[in-house]
Amino acid sequence: MTVFEALSFNKELLRRLALMGIKPDDYRYIGLYVDYESLYNSGEKMTYIVSFLALKYAISERKVYMIIKHFKSDCKAFAV
Repeated sequence: MTVFEALSFNKELLRRLALMGIKPDDYRYIGLYVDYESLYNSGEKMTYIVSFLALKYAISERKVYMIIKHFKSDCKAFAV
């Protein structure tokens, strides 16, 4: 399968994701957000959670904050 064929086959899904403000590479951080929710629901402080996740996923603390904010946000309404 070529890149064109893969894009063409998934064109509608990719279009809808783009309309909702979701980037295709956001899937990489699903595990991070699951870990965040688990730690947050167990009562850990945000500063600890962010520091822990930054070390675990080898990204900056700023990036962790951005991912959490992005994943908490509602999808755009016009993505019907």
